[in-house]
Amino acid sequence: MNCKISKNAVKVIQVELDKPENAGKMLRVYVTHSHGDHAHYGMGIDEPTEKDEVVTTDKGIDVILEKGNAFLDGVRIDYFYVPEEGFAVTNPSKGNHGDH
Repeated sequence: MNCKISKNAVKVIQVELDKPENAGKMLRVYVTHSHGDHAHYGMGIDEPTEKDEVVTTDKGIDVILEKGNAFLDGVRIDYFYVPEEGFAVTNPSKGNHGDH
């Protein structure tokens, strides 16, 4: 499995991971629900379980992904400042078929 994170997203995520209450925790990306050929994604700070795979990104941030979930393999996390500030999680390897 793999995951990519943009430079803008790394800056925002690292601030959250550096908080004392998040010591030892990692970023989790998960599917909130899927239907047809696309999925809706969420993110949080969490600890891995036996059902997870920890993927190290090229930006040095470890990301928790659920093992065997095809919608998570190849996800990309971006952070945009315009038109509105916030994260966007997509999966280019799935053709971005309407994922949100």
